[in-house]
Amino acid sequence: METQTATFISDRFLLHSSLAEELYADYAAEMPIIDYHCHLPPADIATNRQFGDLTDIWLDGDHYKWRAMRTHGVKETYITGSASNWEKFKAYAETVPYTLRNPLYHWTHMELQNPFGIYELLSPSTAESIYQTANDCLQKDDFRVREILKKRKVKVVGTTDDPADELSFHQRMAEDGSMPFQVVPSFRPDKSFATADPVSYTLYLDSLGQRADKDIKTYEDLLTVLKERASFFHALGGRLSDHGLERVYATTYTESEVKSIFRKIRDGKILDIIEQEKLTSALLYELGCMYHELGWTMQFHLGAMRNNSGRMMQKLGPDTGFDSIGDYVQAPSLATYLNRLDKEDKLTRTILYNLNPADNEVFATMVGNFNDGSEPGKMQWGSAWWFLDQKEGMIQQINALSNMGLLSHFVGMLTDSRSFLSYSRHEYFRRLLCNLFAEDVLKGELPHDVPWLGKIIQDICYRNAARYFKFDQTKE
Repeated sequence: METQTATFISDRFLLHSSLAEELYADYAAEMPIIDYHCHLPPADIATNRQFGDLTDIWLDGDHYKWRAMRTHGVKETYITGSASNWEKFKAYAETVPYTLRNPLYHWTHMELQNPFGIYELLSPSTAESIYQTANDCLQKDDFRVREILKKRKVKVVGTTDDPADELSFHQRMAEDGSMPFQVVPSFRPDKSFATADPVSYTLYLDSLGQRADKDIKTYEDLLTVLKERASFFHALGGRLSDHGLERVYATTYTESEVKSIFRKIRDGKILDIIEQEKLTSALLYELGCMYHELGWTMQFHLGAMRNNSGRMMQKLGPDTGFDSIGDYVQAPSLATYLNRLDKEDKLTRTILYNLNPADNEVFATMVGNFNDGSEPGKMQWGSAWWFLDQKEGMIQQINALSNMGLLSHFVGMLTDSRSFLSYSRHEYFRRLLCNLFAEDVLKGELPHDVPWLGKIIQDICYRNAARYFKFDQTKE
C-alpha cells in the first residue's frame, strides 16, 4: 500500500520541473545499465542465489549502513556480531529515522520501493511489517539474483577480481547460455604491490604462483605470471583493470634496482618506503603497458585512507567501515605516470576516480592533458565515488566535468557496490542529471531542444559506456 513515500520518493523525486520529468521519463529511465565496476560476488550470480531474508541481501557487507549504525550508538553485536538477522534489521530500522539528510535516507527507501514495492518509511513501528513483506518477496523465484538484475535492465556486470582468483564462477557463467546479461572479471592486482608486510606479500606471491602453476622467484617471474593471468581474464571477457591506491606512484628507478628490491622482499626482508615506491612504480608502468597491448581500460581509485581503527581492524579485519577520505597529493606523480606511458604511445583508455573533493578540478583537468583525438573521451574522470557518491558529490562532479571537459562523452554511473539492491544509485544519478539539464534550459543557458538533450542524456546513461568498454557482446 502506498503511504508516506508515495509523495516523498515519487515519480517527481529530484526532478524540479516538468521539463526535468520529461527528460527523465522519456529518455533516461528506461536505458539499460552497464555496471562496469562493482564488487558483486560472482558466485551469487553464477548460482542465481536466493537470499534468505532482507538482512542477508541488504545489510550484510554494507559499510555505509554499518557506519551509520555505529554513529547512532548501535553495539557491534547488532551490526557484524552474533545477533540474529531480525535483531540486526531492527537495529537498522531504529537508525534510519536519524539518517535525515544522509544519502542513506534516500537510498534506503528507493531500495525498498524497487524491487520490493514497499512505500512505507522504515522506522521501529514499521520494521516488522517491512521485514516480513520483503522476506515474502525473496522467497519467490523472480527475486533471485539474476531476476533482480534483469528487472533493472543490467546488460553487463564488471566484477572486481584478484589475479590469483580461480574465476571458476566466471567460467561457469561464460558457458551458461541462459545468462540474461554478461558478467566479466576485472583485473585488480593491488596485492602484487602491497609490499609493506613481507610475510603477507610472500604468502600472496605463493598463492599467485600456484594459480599460474609457476614459482615466482624473480621480478621477471612476477611480470610473466601477471601477464598470463591477464590473458586468462581477457579470454573470459575481461576488458578492465582497477587499482585502489592512496596515489599513483611514479618514482624514478632502474631495472637493476627493482630486481634487487624484489629479491630482498622475496627473501622476507622489510623494504623501506623508497624501495616500496620504486617497486610499485615499476609494476604500475609494466601493467600500464600490458593494458595498452590488450586494449583494456585502466582504472585508478585514488585517495582512500583505509582501516584507520587499529582496534577494529584487529577485531573485524579490513573493509568493515573504518576508511575515510585521505588528503594525499595527487597531481605530480599522476602526471608523471600518465606522461611516461603517453610519450611511448602506450597509454590506454583510462578512468581516474578521486575520493577527496578538493581534487575534483585536478582530476577533471588531468584527463584533458592526455586526450589525443584517437577516440571520444579516451581519458575519463570517473563518477563520484564512495563518500562522494551522494547528491552533492554527484552534482559537483557533473558540474566540474562540464566546466573542464565534455560531459557529453562521460561514461556515466556505476554502483561500486557489494549489494544487488544498489542499482537505485543509477536511478539517483539519472534523475540528478536530467534535473541539471532542465535547470539550465529554464534559465536560458541551454537551448530547449529536447531531442538533442535526450540524446546526450541517453549517451551518458548507457551508449557511451557501451562504445567505450569494447566488451565482446552485450546480451539482449
